[in-house]
Amino acid sequence: MTRIYVGPAPLTALGTVGETDLLGAFDGEIVVPELVAEQVSTEPAKTNMEKLVADGAATREDIQTDYGERAQGILDVQQPVFESRLLEPVLAAMNDDMPDDVPAVGLVTDDRRLRTIAEGLGATVTGTFGTVVRAASEDKYLKTTQAKRIVRRIDSHGLHLTGELRAQAIGDL
Repeated sequence: MTRIYVGPAPLTALGTVGETDLLGAFDGEIVVPELVAEQVSTEPAKTNMEKLVADGAATREDIQTDYGERAQGILDVQQPVFESRLLEPVLAAMNDDMPDDVPAVGLVTDDRRLRTIAEGLGATVTGTFGTVVRAASEDKYLKTTQAKRIVRRIDSHGLHLTGELRAQAIGDL
Protein backbone atom coordinates (compact mmCIF):
# COMPACT_ATOMS: atom_id res chain seq x y z
CA MET A 1 0.00 0.00 0.00
CA THR A 2 1.22 3.46 -0.85
CA ARG A 3 2.06 5.68 2.09
CA ILE A 4 1.25 9.35 1.63
CA TYR A 5 3.24 11.79 3.75
CA VAL A 6 1.66 15.18 4.39
CA GLY A 7 3.52 18.42 5.03
CA PRO A 8 2.54 21.25 7.35
CA ALA A 9 1.25 23.74 4.76
CA PRO A 10 -1.49 21.44 3.40
CA LEU A 11 -2.45 20.39 6.94
CA THR A 12 -2.63 24.03 8.00
CA ALA A 13 -4.52 25.19 4.91
CA LEU A 14 -7.02 22.31 4.91
CA GLY A 15 -7.30 22.32 8.71
CA THR A 16 -7.99 26.03 8.88
CA VAL A 17 -11.10 25.58 6.76
CA GLY A 18 -12.08 22.25 8.33
CA GLU A 19 -11.33 20.11 5.28
CA THR A 20 -8.56 17.72 6.37
CA ASP A 21 -10.89 14.85 5.52
CA LEU A 22 -10.23 15.59 1.83
CA LEU A 23 -6.91 13.78 2.30
CA GLY A 24 -9.00 10.61 2.34
CA ALA A 25 -9.42 10.92 -1.43
CA PHE A 26 -5.95 9.42 -1.87
CA ASP A 27 -5.49 5.68 -2.26
CA GLY A 28 -3.08 4.94 0.53
CA GLU A 29 -2.23 5.41 4.15
CA ILE A 30 -2.00 9.07 5.21
CA VAL A 31 1.04 9.72 7.44
CA VAL A 32 1.80 12.88 9.43
CA PRO A 33 5.45 12.87 10.51
CA GLU A 34 5.98 14.04 14.09
CA LEU A 35 8.12 17.04 13.06
CA VAL A 36 5.36 18.07 10.63
CA ALA A 37 2.69 17.80 13.34
CA GLU A 38 4.78 20.09 15.56
CA GLN A 39 4.69 22.75 12.82
CA VAL A 40 0.88 22.80 12.73
CA SER A 41 0.31 25.05 15.73
CA THR A 42 -2.49 27.41 14.73
CA GLU A 43 -6.13 26.75 15.48
CA PRO A 44 -8.36 25.30 14.18
CA ALA A 45 -5.78 23.56 11.96
CA LYS A 46 -4.07 21.82 14.90
CA THR A 47 -7.32 20.47 16.31
CA ASN A 48 -8.48 19.30 12.86
CA MET A 49 -5.15 17.52 12.26
CA GLU A 50 -5.42 15.82 15.65
CA LYS A 51 -9.01 14.79 14.85
CA LEU A 52 -7.86 13.31 11.52
CA VAL A 53 -5.40 11.14 13.45
CA ALA A 54 -7.82 10.32 16.29
CA ASP A 55 -10.46 9.21 13.77
CA GLY A 56 -7.98 6.78 12.23
CA ALA A 57 -7.88 8.56 8.86
CA ALA A 58 -4.15 9.25 9.33
CA THR A 59 -1.27 8.08 11.49
CA ARG A 60 1.21 10.29 13.28
CA GLU A 61 4.71 8.82 13.25
CA ASP A 62 8.21 9.71 14.28
CA ILE A 63 10.02 9.18 10.98
CA GLN A 64 13.58 7.98 11.44
CA THR A 65 15.10 5.90 8.68
CA ASP A 66 18.57 4.97 7.54
CA TYR A 67 18.22 7.82 5.02
CA GLY A 68 18.15 10.71 7.51
CA GLU A 69 21.70 11.90 6.87
CA ARG A 70 21.27 11.61 3.13
CA ALA A 71 18.02 13.63 3.23
CA GLN A 72 19.73 16.29 5.35
CA GLY A 73 22.63 16.39 2.90
CA ILE A 74 20.35 16.82 -0.10
CA LEU A 75 18.55 19.68 1.66
CA ASP A 76 21.81 21.09 3.07
CA VAL A 77 20.65 21.10 6.70
CA GLN A 78 22.66 20.05 9.74
CA GLN A 79 19.88 18.44 11.76
CA PRO A 80 16.52 16.83 11.06
CA VAL A 81 13.84 19.28 9.97
CA PHE A 82 10.34 18.48 8.78
CA GLU A 83 11.46 18.72 5.14
CA SER A 84 14.18 16.11 5.66
CA ARG A 85 11.75 13.84 7.52
CA LEU A 86 9.36 14.08 4.55
CA LEU A 87 12.21 13.26 2.16
CA GLU A 88 13.46 10.20 4.07
CA PRO A 89 10.60 7.87 3.02
CA VAL A 90 11.05 8.98 -0.59
CA LEU A 91 14.71 7.99 -0.45
CA ALA A 92 13.84 4.71 1.25
CA ALA A 93 11.23 3.93 -1.42
CA MET A 94 13.86 4.34 -4.14
CA ASN A 95 15.59 1.26 -2.73
CA ASP A 96 12.49 -0.92 -2.32
CA ASP A 97 11.58 -3.58 -4.84
CA MET A 98 8.26 -2.00 -5.78
CA PRO A 99 6.96 -2.46 -9.34
CA ASP A 100 7.77 0.55 -11.50
CA ASP A 101 4.11 1.40 -12.12
CA VAL A 102 3.21 1.53 -8.39
CA PRO A 103 4.48 4.55 -6.49
CA ALA A 104 5.79 3.41 -3.13
CA VAL A 105 5.38 6.82 -1.58
CA GLY A 106 3.32 9.93 -2.13
CA LEU A 107 3.96 13.41 -0.82
CA VAL A 108 1.50 16.24 -0.18
CA THR A 109 3.45 19.46 0.24
CA ASP A 110 3.37 23.03 -0.99
CA ASP A 111 7.15 23.44 -0.66
CA ARG A 112 8.36 23.85 -4.26
CA ARG A 113 11.93 22.78 -3.61
CA LEU A 114 10.86 19.64 -1.77
CA ARG A 115 8.28 18.86 -4.46
CA THR A 116 10.91 19.13 -7.19
CA ILE A 117 13.38 16.91 -5.35
CA ALA A 118 10.75 14.29 -4.46
CA GLU A 119 9.41 14.17 -8.02
CA GLY A 120 12.95 13.74 -9.30
CA LEU A 121 13.36 10.79 -6.95
CA GLY A 122 10.19 9.13 -8.23
CA ALA A 123 7.58 10.11 -5.66
CA THR A 124 4.06 11.07 -6.62
CA VAL A 125 3.67 14.66 -5.43
CA THR A 126 0.79 17.08 -5.05
CA GLY A 127 -0.14 20.04 -2.88
CA THR A 128 -3.09 21.58 -1.10
CA PHE A 129 -5.01 22.46 -4.23
CA GLY A 130 -4.17 19.14 -5.86
CA THR A 131 -5.79 17.52 -2.84
CA VAL A 132 -8.99 19.50 -3.39
CA VAL A 133 -9.00 18.70 -7.11
CA ARG A 134 -8.40 15.00 -6.40
CA ALA A 135 -11.22 14.92 -3.86
CA ALA A 136 -13.60 16.59 -6.31
CA SER A 137 -12.71 14.14 -9.07
CA GLU A 138 -12.85 11.03 -6.83
CA ASP A 139 -15.78 11.82 -4.54
CA LYS A 140 -19.20 11.79 -6.16
CA TYR A 141 -20.54 13.68 -3.13
CA LEU A 142 -18.12 16.62 -3.44
CA LYS A 143 -19.47 18.71 -6.27
CA THR A 144 -17.25 20.97 -8.33
CA THR A 145 -19.01 24.06 -6.95
CA GLN A 146 -18.24 22.91 -3.39
CA ALA A 147 -14.60 22.30 -4.30
CA LYS A 148 -14.36 25.80 -5.80
CA ARG A 149 -15.75 27.22 -2.55
CA ILE A 150 -13.11 25.28 -0.60
CA VAL A 151 -10.37 26.74 -2.83
CA ARG A 152 -11.71 30.25 -2.24
CA ARG A 153 -11.95 29.66 1.53
CA ILE A 154 -8.36 28.41 1.68
CA ASP A 155 -7.27 31.40 -0.39
CA SER A 156 -9.11 33.83 1.89
CA HIS A 157 -7.44 32.34 4.99
CA GLY A 158 -3.91 33.27 4.11
CA LEU A 159 -2.56 31.15 1.27
CA HIS A 160 -3.32 34.02 -1.12
CA LEU A 161 -3.04 32.70 -4.59
CA THR A 162 -2.00 34.91 -7.43
CA GLY A 163 -4.77 35.51 -9.94
CA GLU A 164 -3.09 33.08 -12.32
CA LEU A 165 -2.81 30.30 -9.73
CA ARG A 166 -6.38 30.80 -8.54
CA ALA A 167 -7.63 30.60 -12.14
CA GLN A 168 -5.62 27.41 -12.63
CA ALA A 169 -6.90 25.83 -9.40
CA ILE A 170 -10.49 26.75 -10.23
CA GLY A 171 -9.96 25.70 -13.85
CA ASP A 172 -8.66 22.28 -12.80
CA LEU A 173 -11.93 21.73 -10.97
